[in-house]
Amino acid sequence: MRTLLATLRDMDPALLPILAARWGVDVRLMDSSAMIAALNQAMLESERAARIWDGLDNDQRGRLQLLLSSGGKMPSVKFALLSGEIRKMGAARVERERPHERPASIAEALYYRGLIAHTFEQGEAGLRPVIYVPDDLAQVLPLHKTSYSNLEDDEDDTVIQGLESGKPVVSPLNNVPNARQADTTIVDDMTTLLAYLQVRGAGIEDETLARADRDALAVHLLTRGEARMAFLLGVGLSAELIEIQGGRAFPKRAEARRWLAEKRAEQLKILAYAWRGSTLYRDLWHVDGLYPESSEAGGMASYDPADARQAVINLLADLAPRQAWWPLEEFISAVKDENADFQRSDYDSWYVRNDDNEYLRGFESWEAVEGALLEFYITGPMHWLGLTDLGDDAARLTAYGRAFVLGAQWPTPAEQEEKVIVQPDGTLLISRKVTRIDRFQAARFTTWGAISGDKYVYKLDNAGLQQAVKQGIEISHISSFLTRALDNAPLPPNIARFLEKGGARPPATQSVSVARALVLRCTAPETLDFILDTPALRRYMGARLGPMAAIVRAGEWEALKDALAERGIAAEMLGE
Repeated sequence: MRTLLATLRDMDPALLPILAARWGVDVRLMDSSAMIAALNQAMLESERAARIWDGLDNDQRGRLQLLLSSGGKMPSVKFALLSGEIRKMGAARVERERPHERPASIAEALYYRGLIAHTFEQGEAGLRPVIYVPDDLAQVLPLHKTSYSNLEDDEDDTVIQGLESGKPVVSPLNNVPNARQADTTIVDDMTTLLAYLQVRGAGIEDETLARADRDALAVHLLTRGEARMAFLLGVGLSAELIEIQGGRAFPKRAEARRWLAEKRAEQLKILAYAWRGSTLYRDLWHVDGLYPESSEAGGMASYDPADARQAVINLLADLAPRQAWWPLEEFISAVKDENADFQRSDYDSWYVRNDDNEYLRGFESWEAVEGALLEFYITGPMHWLGLTDLGDDAARLTAYGRAFVLGAQWPTPAEQEEKVIVQPDGTLLISRKVTRIDRFQAARFTTWGAISGDKYVYKLDNAGLQQAVKQGIEISHISSFLTRALDNAPLPPNIARFLEKGGARPPATQSVSVARALVLRCTAPETLDFILDTPALRRYMGARLGPMAAIVRAGEWEALKDALAERGIAAEMLGE
C-alpha cells in the first residue's frame, strides 16, 4: 500500500510528537524532517513494535489483524462500522481532549499509536477514503503473538494482573520482605484537597500549602506526609484541577468537577499522566536530603523535570521485569550503566546541597543526586499514584504501572459504587466506594469529622449550613442531595425540620438581630455570576440576595474593589 516514511510525511505535524512519546523517541530540538526520519527508524524496530503490540487490548489487536488479513487496507466506511470513527481534530482540540490518552474508539486507539493511517485510492466510482497499515510497519509487527492475559482486580482494586513478561536487565526477586501494595488513595486525598480548597482556599509557600492549611488538612487525609501533600498540590496544578490566584489555591471549577465525575481508574490515569508531563512539580526539590538552588548563574536553569521523568520511564520499560519484584539498588546501578545522563550531562554546574550544607558536584555525586532521585520516583510519586508496589529495597510494577510505563491499555476494573449513609442525627458516613463527586458535594455543606475506619464522617449542622450559604448553596439543593442518597425515601424527621428552618430551632425566647451590611449591586445577572464563580473574587463575598445583588463581607470592600478593577470591572461606593 504505502510505506511508513510516506505516511509520516503526509501526517498532521501535531501528531508527530504524540507518536514520538508513544514509541519512546526523543525528538527535542528536531525539525520536522529530522523528526520524521527518527520516527521512521524507531517504528520499524521490531522490539519497539512488539512493545506497542503488547500494549493493545484484545479488541484492538483483533481489528488490526482483520485489517492486515484484508490486504492491509479497508474502505474507511467499512472500518468505521467495525472499529468506530477517528474524530477529525485540529492541534488545539487534540491538546484539549487528548484522544491519544482517552481514545473514543478502537480506531482512534490504533491511529494515535501510528499503527493505521488514512488516505485516498482510486475506486470504480472515483476516489474513496481508505484505512491502511503501512507495508513496512506491518512486516515488523509480531502477528504471531497471542493476546496478553486478562486484567483482573482484587477487592482492594490495588493489584491487577497484567502484561506478558519481557526479558529484563534487572534480575527478578523471589522473596521480598515487608511487601507493601500500592493503592489508589491518591484519588481520595485529591478529592479531600479539592473540597478543602473549595470551602476555604489555602495559602501557598515554597511549592506546598501554607503551614496552617497543611495542619488543618492533614487529619482528613488517608495517607499523610509533607512530601505527599506537596505532591498532591503539584499534580493537582499540573492536571489543571487547581489554580493559584492572589497567592492562594482554589479548585478550577469546571476541570475539577469533570475529574470528580470520572471513574476511579480514569481519575488515577489523569493524575499519573499529569505528573509524567509536569514542569510545575519539580521532583528534585522534594527529595529528602537534597536542597537544589534555582540559580541562573549555574546549570539548574536547564533542569526539565518532564524530560528526566520520561527518560526514567523509558529505562523502566527497558530494564525492569514486567511482573516480578526487582531490587531497587540494582535498578539504580543499571540506570547508571545504561543512561547516567538521564537528567544532566554537566555534573559541575548544578548547585545542590546535602544535609551537611555541602555542594554535591562532579560525577562522584551521581548516587547522592541521581540515585536519590531515582529512588524517590519509585518510592514516592509512582507508589503514591498506584504504579509501584514496594518492599525492603525492592519494587514491582502494578498493572497500572505496566500500562503507564509501556504505553499499554489502561486497566479499567469494575467499580462497586455505594451510597452516602444518612443517619437520623445528621451524620453522613461516606466510604471510598461512594463517587468522589458525591463526597465533594457533601463536604461543602457539612462540618468535617475525623475519618472513622474506612469511612469519612461529615456532620450536618449550623456551621456546615453557614459554610454552604457562603458558597451559594441553597437548602433545596442539600435536601435533594440527601433525598437521592436515601433512594428518594423521606428525610429523617430531625433532618427535615432542621433544613426547613434553615438551621437549628430558635430558642424558646425568640429574638432577632440587626446588622449593617454592604450590598454589591450589579447591572446584569451575568456580572454577579462571574464574580461568584471566580474564586479570587468570591472570597470577598457573602450571601447572594438576588439575581444582581449580594452581600460584601465586612472589611473587604477595598480589596474587592481592587480585585474587580484588575478584571476591568469598575466599582464605586454610592454616597461617597
